[in-house]
Amino acid sequence: MTTTDVENFPGFPDGITGPDLMDRMRRQAERWGAELYQEDVEFVDVKNAPFTVQSSERKVRCHSIIFATGATANRLRIPGEDEFWSRGISACAICDGASPLFKGQVLAVVGGGDTATEEAIYLTKYARHVHLLVRRDHLKASKAMQDRVFNNPNITVHFNTETVDVVSNPKGQMSGILVRRVDTQKESVLEAKGLFYGIGHSPNSQLLEGQIKLDSSGYILAEKGTTKTSVEGVFAAGDVQDHEWRQAITAAGSGCVAALSVERYLTSNNLLVEFHQKPTEEVKKDLTDRDVQEGFDITLPKHKGQYALRKLYHESPRLLCVLYTSPTCGPCRTLKPIITKVVDEFEHDVHFVEIDITEDPEIAEAAEIMGTPCVHFFKNKEMLKTLSGVKMKREYREFIEANK
Repeated sequence: MTTTDVENFPGFPDGITGPDLMDRMRRQAERWGAELYQEDVEFVDVKNAPFTVQSSERKVRCHSIIFATGATANRLRIPGEDEFWSRGISACAICDGASPLFKGQVLAVVGGGDTATEEAIYLTKYARHVHLLVRRDHLKASKAMQDRVFNNPNITVHFNTETVDVVSNPKGQMSGILVRRVDTQKESVLEAKGLFYGIGHSPNSQLLEGQIKLDSSGYILAEKGTTKTSVEGVFAAGDVQDHEWRQAITAAGSGCVAALSVERYLTSNNLLVEFHQKPTEEVKKDLTDRDVQEGFDITLPKHKGQYALRKLYHESPRLLCVLYTSPTCGPCRTLKPIITKVVDEFEHDVHFVEIDITEDPEIAEAAEIMGTPCVHFFKNKEMLKTLSGVKMKREYREFIEANK
């Protein structure tokens, strides 16, 4: 979950961040014996029973599946989008808004729904001012969100305005947004250092295409009032089958319904197997920068903080992998176990350093980090590659293998 402040989830009267909520759910599931694997699922077969789930690490055969892959933020596909993606353009204000390069700047958000208004409000924590670019003549967001936007002096709403492209300065940095009035077709440039998308989502149902019934937009079709899909034994929960409500609590509720439905399905077909809980392991705490300075050991593969980065950058003969994260970034928490697992495979060939851009803003600014998660690879003080966002595990593995 990439939502920043979750205010409407039961049990948290003071609110909670989306990533923190997910961490608590994960720990609770593991406490009761759930086995969680942070892997890339590459193939799913639900045409033949038992079903098959093929990941980058293993093949699993099962009698029932819950598909809860969520939805991905849509893009505008403007001309400069690819060039400036993660260099000024982002689809996740919560992930990238805390970047030092955005602090105190003028930023813009595209969209008129709850997602766009939430991101605009969030960005006011860091930006000097936020422009909300709305193509229609009204907001589609809930009344509560509209009130928060209109009552915020640091947000200006531009109705009947569409985004045409981004504008850059002579240094190749984003400096503005080319916008067009829908009613007059008049174009102008709006000063802005960052552009954030809040224009809806597309369901992540590609693995089931041709195997299960989907609607015209790709959402999984479930029987009304249930999580049952067109294939017996396959259930769908969350945003991959819900294009209307899209709330954390509704997704959690549908997940509960799906889990209970799976239990009933397996029991009725005499397929249920008892599971005995394993003892929980002690959770290891991350090293702090102070820990690193007091006991820095260059022979260890994993490190954290700017002290370790500087030492390894100048002294390590190995390939250096630097992961830039921020505490409110949900994808960062997804990527970290993926990266660390790959590093474990090459522990004698790679040094890994995690940099929290809120703890070490000067390092993030010097590296021109405009979005998290972001991975930089160095060797002998030379930058070899930048990977922004969450990639497939094999992409990191193949690069390390080729450059170790």
